[in-house]
Amino acid sequence: MIIILHRYVFRELFRVFVLATVALTLMLSVGLLVPTIQEYGVSPGQILHLLGYFMPITLTFVLPMSALFSASLIYGRLAADRELDACRASGISMRTLLYPGLMLAILVAVANLALSFHVAPAFIYRSEKSVKANAEQILFRNIQKKGFYALPGSRYRLYADRAIPDKNLLEGVVIVDARDDKRQTPQLITTDRAKVLITTHGTYHDASIMVQNAYQFDEIDPVYIGTMTVRSRFQPLLSDNIKFQKIEQLKRIQANKLNFYPIYDLAMQTRAQLAIEMLAADINRQMQESKDYYQLQDVDQSQVYLLSVGGCQVDPKRPKRINFTAPIQLLQVDKLRNAMTVKYNSQQGYLSLENEESSLRLGMILENPTWQRQGQSSFIATRRYVSNIRFPDPLANAIGTDQLLPLLEKAGASRFSFLGSPTPLLIDSFRELQRKLIRVDSQILAEIHSRLVLGLGCVALILMGIALGVGFKGGHVLSAFGASAIPAGLLVVFILSGKELTKNPSVSSTTGVAVMWSGLVVLIVLTFWTYRKLLRT
Repeated sequence: MIIILHRYVFRELFRVFVLATVALTLMLSVGLLVPTIQEYGVSPGQILHLLGYFMPITLTFVLPMSALFSASLIYGRLAADRELDACRASGISMRTLLYPGLMLAILVAVANLALSFHVAPAFIYRSEKSVKANAEQILFRNIQKKGFYALPGSRYRLYADRAIPDKNLLEGVVIVDARDDKRQTPQLITTDRAKVLITTHGTYHDASIMVQNAYQFDEIDPVYIGTMTVRSRFQPLLSDNIKFQKIEQLKRIQANKLNFYPIYDLAMQTRAQLAIEMLAADINRQMQESKDYYQLQDVDQSQVYLLSVGGCQVDPKRPKRINFTAPIQLLQVDKLRNAMTVKYNSQQGYLSLENEESSLRLGMILENPTWQRQGQSSFIATRRYVSNIRFPDPLANAIGTDQLLPLLEKAGASRFSFLGSPTPLLIDSFRELQRKLIRVDSQILAEIHSRLVLGLGCVALILMGIALGVGFKGGHVLSAFGASAIPAGLLVVFILSGKELTKNPSVSSTTGVAVMWSGLVVLIVLTFWTYRKLLRT
């Protein structure tokens, strides 16, 4: 008899629960998907796939509300139809009648924890793979539709007159290179034709833009740069957000913050500024001690550049740039023939870092240089641009990426042997990295505890819904759900407040965690108090 009764109540609970879950999930999934469709321009075929990938995220929030709605509605109807009174008159206690609702509450709590810690992050990763598989098509579709495309999380924005997706070609191309840094002047690269290739990896994307007959424009004059490849690494669209990480990945990030792409990107920017300041100190040291040429090589190691300058100084306004002091002399030597090919003399020039990857590359510009080939007369050029210069190996080895964060900490504290005193640019970049590291720790702590509180709170919420459903048996069927939504909203307020306090650097993270768990404690106390009154009557 009891088993039949429990089966009947649970069947009614589950039927309403499933219908409410399906309706709410579809509505919320579409709401989450619209911004992604608008921003990244995914194809119609991908929309259905992404809809399925986004469902576990919405289920994390939908399941508690659907179970709460089902519990308050079904138990309220049983009380209103006097079925609960009939059961109690037959000797079945109210505690026994709660078992189906308690079973649903436990199932929802377990499902919520599994979704938030494992299933939803896994589906986010699958959605990334779906979008990444068509990354180039998304780029060309945006070029055809809007005439430009900004690589997500990258400093590059592409403009093109025409896109040829079949050949991965763009025609009439303008590449805007500009970070969100007012100290750095935006630069333009123009070319008749460019080929775009995007390769995808587990935690990032690599975009390679190969250009020919290209010109680079800055705040002074254009300079011909010929053939070059612009490379950019940009983060995933969603999966590098702390909110969408598996518990295993959160632990890996806690162990090594470089596993989190935003930290990695900021650390590489700081490393790039450190590299250019180390290079400036090394050039000055050699010019003062030996008065000899400073030797650089191109990436292919076929050309050697011998540089002599009166001195050099890190640009205080433009990151990753060294300004030369006159007189400046550059000798270009063919390494295979071991013979000088061109000699340049200039009064103004600079050396800048062209990328922030593990293998650093340099670019050099000389203003109005006189140049002379061996055995020929000298000429005057407007500008001379030398690209793809290899960063000196001794300095590159000193700032490898194996122990990057401790190395940057030493540099920021002026305890790095290859560097004199860091410039304000490097100090500001290092401080921003420190703030980001602390913020990530706080975000991980807040995310783990908020998921636990929400998952465990499902049990108390659903039991509260049952009690209020029985208590509101004389009113409208939805009155109990409306009343039970108040404790649910209270728990959400505690969770959100605790998360914000945990992320606030001026407040101890334990305070925010305590606020989140105190919300669960308050809810449990309210539930016990409600049932005490219910069971007495």
